[in-house]
Amino acid sequence: MKVRSGRTVRDLRRENRTAVLQRLYFDGPLSRFSLGPATGLSSGSVSNVVSELVAEGLVEEAGSVDSAGGRPRTLLRISARSGYMIGVDIGETRVRVELFDLALTELARVERPLAPGGPRRVDRYDVGVVVGHLREGIPEVLEQAGIAADRLLGVGIGVPGIVARTAEDGAVVHGQTIGWDAVPLEQLLRESRLLPESVPYYIDNGAKTLGQAEMWFGAGRGAQSAAVVLFGSGVGACVVGDDTGPARAVEWGHLTVRVRGRRCRCGAQGCLEAYAGAEALLQRWAEAGGQPPAGADEETALTAMLAAAYPEPDATGTGPEPDATALDVLEETAEYLGAGFSDLINLFQPERLLVGGWAGLQLGRRFLDSVTAHATSYALAHPAARVRIDLGTLGPDAVTVGAAILPLTDFFARGGRPEEAEPVEPDPAWRAALRGRSAQ
Repeated sequence: MKVRSGRTVRDLRRENRTAVLQRLYFDGPLSRFSLGPATGLSSGSVSNVVSELVAEGLVEEAGSVDSAGGRPRTLLRISARSGYMIGVDIGETRVRVELFDLALTELARVERPLAPGGPRRVDRYDVGVVVGHLREGIPEVLEQAGIAADRLLGVGIGVPGIVARTAEDGAVVHGQTIGWDAVPLEQLLRESRLLPESVPYYIDNGAKTLGQAEMWFGAGRGAQSAAVVLFGSGVGACVVGDDTGPARAVEWGHLTVRVRGRRCRCGAQGCLEAYAGAEALLQRWAEAGGQPPAGADEETALTAMLAAAYPEPDATGTGPEPDATALDVLEETAEYLGAGFSDLINLFQPERLLVGGWAGLQLGRRFLDSVTAHATSYALAHPAARVRIDLGTLGPDAVTVGAAILPLTDFFARGGRPEEAEPVEPDPAWRAALRGRSAQ
């Protein structure tokens, strides 16, 4: 049956369920009385939807609150254990797999290191090795938490590179910097029969999943627009804004900052990543005469570089002199990053510019002020005056949290009905609710 707008009754019921779920998720616990004005639904519609959701176990009672002159009103909230999501970060140094409940509480995690390979470190991204880590890690987190696979709403995966989708293969990853040329990752996981066919995979760029997480739960809350930078071995970014719709990944690390400059992992010359990514930063330190720890992974080597450039004072308030070589390379890197930030500021004019990723969090605490000063000097005055540059607040796990948000968003957009046949794009009100969620 269709209503006058062309939508079916089923569409309207799904939209009503989505409205109630999103309000309870972001503002709950709420009473049935409060849900009316919060969702714009009639009291009868709220009552019908709530009754369905309670019967299905998606919503539960959460105490009561006094009303003005009447009986106490029962409060309702999303039932955290009514569904589960897995978030995966295929990172630069490890594959991390985490299991979450609907409240995004971590229930279990598994990490598998990616061993460094040759000078460009492509070996560690061998597709068979990465898929093998997922084949082991996904069942392992389910077993740790005692959760049956058919209770999953989905598996979200953040990957380095561009993600395209085809009808035949699903999500296909084009990761030029890691040697992935049209890797049909979704098909490979489906063929492994890890999970029931009913459990969907959601595969997207890791910078985008980081941005999703920071906008929902981190430093992006309340912002109408933001650029979120992922800074690890390489660099990437995503942008979120009213004029761009949902968050989208941008290959910011491959903007040219120096014509005929250093060779980048992607094969081009002069990319920002060839100067500001952690891998390139450590190479530049070694080329300038620095001494990174022999055999150390990138995280350990970057920690050593920072310690050399910014030595801690001893009990007397003095200490060793800074390593001039490390300090010079870091100061030059701050300027390159500032120039890269200015491009994001000029192009997208965001309200906030946030820095995340393991290297971004390490470096940001040391020289974010310097990067900000360079960004302001290179950017146009008006957008530079209105942007706030800051560190992300979710730490190095932000990519997995954002990956887990992918199935959660789709589940809510379907009205909490996983059996809907086709993915449903969240409407603008849903996206506005995500960006406008107040800090609690």
